[in-house]
Amino acid sequence: MIPPTQGPRVRNAAATRAAMLESARRHFARESYENVGLREIAGDAGVDPALVGRYFGNKEKLFKEALRGDDEHIMHDVARGDLAAHFVTLILDGKGGDAVDEEAKIDQLLMLLRSASSPKASQIIREAIDEDILEPVAATLGGADAELRASLCLVVLMGTGILRSAMAIEPLSSVDPDLLRGRLMALFSAALAD
Repeated sequence: MIPPTQGPRVRNAAATRAAMLESARRHFARESYENVGLREIAGDAGVDPALVGRYFGNKEKLFKEALRGDDEHIMHDVARGDLAAHFVTLILDGKGGDAVDEEAKIDQLLMLLRSASSPKASQIIREAIDEDILEPVAATLGGADAELRASLCLVVLMGTGILRSAMAIEPLSSVDPDLLRGRLMALFSAALAD
């Protein structure tokens, strides 16, 4: 069983929603999509299972929101010339670099890995990646092979994130950040080039 959220929770809609999303993220990161139930998520969030349905509609929508976290607009309003640096920042700096952000980022990566074999979850993952990353990047790039170039950036982004954060593969997880920043800039710049 996943430990319930800590301390008394303020009873308001935003706090309740956040507790359900955190519980869902933790459950989906540790179990495959099919093995996670709304009752367990609700129980660990300290709410009635019906409330999960009221807030999110169903398990699919809850999974998608837990997967996205605060990253739904991760690639919107990024100028073409800033894309490589933006991708590098996502890998190295995350949302602020604190332990909670790093844990959430690792859980999101684990959600991808644990649920990749599920037909339903992999469809939700593909839709979220298309909407949140590939389509905005391809639209920003424009020109020939924009979708391919956006996909190549995603390969570097996801691969580096999984190997560096979720799996802690050396030397990626402990290399000097400035050295890694330079190498990643070169990779993203090459992937984005016309």
